Amino acid sequence: MPNVEFVKRRRGVVPFAGLCVLAGILVAGTVAPAAIGAGLLSNQVSDSVDAISAQLAAADPPLVTTVTDRDGTPIATLYAQYRLPATAAGIATTMKAAIIAVEDRRFYTEGGVDMQGMLRAAVNDSTGGALQGASTITQQDVKNYLINVVDRNDPAAQQADREDSLARKLREAKMAVQLNATMSKDDILANYLNVVEFNGTVYGVGAAAKAYFGTTPDKLTVPQAALLAGMVNNPSIYNPYAHPDKALQRRNLVIDDMVTNGSIPASYAATAKAAPLGLLPNGPATPSGTCLGAAPDAGFFCAYAESYLVHAGFTADRLATGGYTIKTTLDPRVSQVAKDAVDANVPTTQDGVANTFAVVQPGQDGHQVLAMVANRNYGTDPARGETSTDIVADASNEFGAGSSFKIFTSAAALVTGKAGLDTPLPNPDSQCFPVPDAHASCYTVHNDGHYADPITLADGLATSPNVAFVGLESQVGMPAVLDMAYKLGLRTTLGTNDAGRTPDPKSGNPQYSEPQSQYFRDLLSFTLGNSPVSPLEMANVSATLMSGGVWCPPDPILSVTDRNGNAVPVAQQACERVVPQGVADTLEAGLSKDTTSGTSAEAAHAAGWTRPDIGKTGTTQLSESVAFVGGVDGYAVSSMVFADGPHPREICPGTPVHLGDCGHGAFGGTVAAPPYFHAMSRLLAGVPDQPIPAADPAYLAARS
Repeated sequence: MPNVEFVKRRRGVVPFAGLCVLAGILVAGTVAPAAIGAGLLSNQVSDSVDAISAQLAAADPPLVTTVTDRDGTPIATLYAQYRLPATAAGIATTMKAAIIAVEDRRFYTEGGVDMQGMLRAAVNDSTGGALQGASTITQQDVKNYLINVVDRNDPAAQQADREDSLARKLREAKMAVQLNATMSKDDILANYLNVVEFNGTVYGVGAAAKAYFGTTPDKLTVPQAALLAGMVNNPSIYNPYAHPDKALQRRNLVIDDMVTNGSIPASYAATAKAAPLGLLPNGPATPSGTCLGAAPDAGFFCAYAESYLVHAGFTADRLATGGYTIKTTLDPRVSQVAKDAVDANVPTTQDGVANTFAVVQPGQDGHQVLAMVANRNYGTDPARGETSTDIVADASNEFGAGSSFKIFTSAAALVTGKAGLDTPLPNPDSQCFPVPDAHASCYTVHNDGHYADPITLADGLATSPNVAFVGLESQVGMPAVLDMAYKLGLRTTLGTNDAGRTPDPKSGNPQYSEPQSQYFRDLLSFTLGNSPVSPLEMANVSATLMSGGVWCPPDPILSVTDRNGNAVPVAQQACERVVPQGVADTLEAGLSKDTTSGTSAEAAHAAGWTRPDIGKTGTTQLSESVAFVGGVDGYAVSSMVFADGPHPREICPGTPVHLGDCGHGAFGGTVAAPPYFHAMSRLLAGVPDQPIPAADPAYLAARS
């Protein structure tokens, strides 16, 4: 195939000068007085061309962003336009020949515009007839780049790009001439084939080859290339899935044009035309373009990674069009093991019950998120157990994490000196605590069972009596407890209202108008964990303790690179020490009894669990939510089981876990802890135990 190169000046200036003279004659003779002439129309066109040409040069076409796990294996693709770029050398000769044959036979010999076609268009336009096409591939490249790239988010500008007028044609022609003067013909053709639409969200020959035939653009056969070339004229009418007969007829016309143009011998045309369409079934076969298309163990993680980058300064549009490679911290083994554990505990389609599971890797220089899974899958079909809410990252567990919130009261007591690990706490069966509430004289709390009175803080963490901890919370003060919850990790959670949503100042009800950090300032119920919470942030609370008291944001990103392979910086909050090392070590020591002699000991024994770890269970008053928050050998974990349907009820233990009226329902130790033992036993098989830090003597007794 010839590749004709023109001297830049002859390709650029002369053709457009001829167009302007032509246009001037037509306008002067048929539309307006001669004074208007070529000069005025040329100036009118030139006023906008330079600015638009600059935009064309600066605008990169939207490309697919690929999200991968930490090993580089793709887990999702994000895109607004499904486009897989191809170089000129990476596009089959058959494809180039087909598009030239049907769209612009003089492509390699013209100067970017078709003078004869422009004359015909100008005559029709100036005499009131329909504006003729007359667009070369170079002109179409300009038009498609404006519509699909530069103005893709501006409907008004796109309408102007499609305007049926001679002025638009002349602007397009001048830019085509400029393009022809600065790019080789092969590059113009490749650029056109990379930008043109092939129906729906499929743009460019690379994506079309994969979506329609499951191949690459360098391997397109004559029938395949002819089908794609025929589609660009009208992707809807010639959609081979919706209109196979029209698509076949159009494909065969292109094959005939290829014969006429000398691209293929006539003897081959009959064979090519007899070939079936050869499409992939149920296509075009494209990825979803969002995290909804991720694997079952990666959907919530992907959604969180996308949200994390948006908060770091990336826009959603930038992520969907930038052609980035986003390597996440997702550990595929940890994620799959965790997913298996929650699915075994609560089936995906179990009515009204969700089981979330988050794993964070502690560290004083970063907290990498390793897994975010649930028995639910990230999707849009509730009948299949799917949800489009990120129930692992968001404060979506509206019933709360129960007594696991006693971690915050304990940490605040250690820091303020109100109690140490060995401090005896008053613990009657029930008590009414004074509250600053005009509607109640006091807040009555009952223990669920019989406990020692008094009870040490260490034993209280293991056995979880309510009265002792509400009393300690009252002594420490709500501001200190809420501040500690924020410091240890509930940064997003405390910014939501008591329904787990963005506070609405107009509601007039503090429960909905105020963030939790303000709403609970006088409510001693906070330590009992009856408020919405993010499962991911609770795992990060464990990570903060296991990092010696250093909080870091739960980070899902290892790296971001742009379409050219260059590293893109990601803004991130700095890690910060939030409690002294001694406090973190002492609290870990206090939490180390839960699986040996505390509320999850029975489930640990049943699972054959003997590893030293930290843990705290939680159960809300009506058993509509239960939790286990803990960590072992470099894994900080939260497992939460909660009612997630429109008609929440008591959660009951069993195989499977279910909603019901079981009298004394599920507990954190009986329902939320088993997935933890299941997953961690598999992940740590053969790995030596890591000891829990010893308590710091400075925090064994009260200091104030």
